[in-house]
Amino acid sequence: MQDWNPTSYLLFEAERTRPVKELAARIHLPQAINITDLGCGPGNSTAMLCKQYPKARITGIDSSPAMLEKARAILPGCRFEERDISGWQPEIKQDVIFANASLQWVNDHEALFPHLVAQLSPRGVLAVQMPDNWQEPTHRLMRDVAEEQGHSQHHHEAILSAQTYYDLLSQAGCEVDIWRTTYFHVLPSTQAIIDWLSITGLRRFVNHLATHQQEAYLDRYHELLKLHYKEQSDNHILMPFPRLFIVAHKSL
Repeated sequence: MQDWNPTSYLLFEAERTRPVKELAARIHLPQAINITDLGCGPGNSTAMLCKQYPKARITGIDSSPAMLEKARAILPGCRFEERDISGWQPEIKQDVIFANASLQWVNDHEALFPHLVAQLSPRGVLAVQMPDNWQEPTHRLMRDVAEEQGHSQHHHEAILSAQTYYDLLSQAGCEVDIWRTTYFHVLPSTQAIIDWLSITGLRRFVNHLATHQQEAYLDRYHELLKLHYKEQSDNHILMPFPRLFIVAHKSL
């Protein structure tokens, strides 16, 4: 799969950073010193953590060299490492493990979440936000077009139910706060939906296709989006975007 494009990712920086702020605000661990930002991307989430914890040692982890290059340019005083989340294990236990819109890309959450809890210090916090839009038209139509055009692959849903995450984390010794928020993002057009998703969810469906196949896929996808997302009275489009939030406090 091609590397991520930080410039495209940050086209919707305000919208992508809003969940970061809301997740970070629910951590309530002012004494945190060792913090890891898993899937830090271009550094927008890491910058928020630096502001909230100015005395902490914060490390950003990502598998994308392009994203890390951007993050290092924005936050030269922070430490960033190119690593795979699924195999990540810090040298010392972390007070906060922060994962905003990253863990949905990692398989086997039944094993991953208890593993992350095991990397926390006593009273440490695992704070997670994941898109929960698998059944939204934006994502259902991706699968529909792939099947229609004969490009269908096994695109499994990585995210589990809220009840399953609660059990996984409570059984791992955590007090769990879990909630779901649906944002209604105001976008100028249905093309803007494609611009948004081309750097995230659409990557799995189009990056492996030849150029002419990508064009055919996106033309058909755009056609179907117009049927599901109608213009508002001011000619804008509202794109519902559900997200699942989890804050797990580890017991002693």
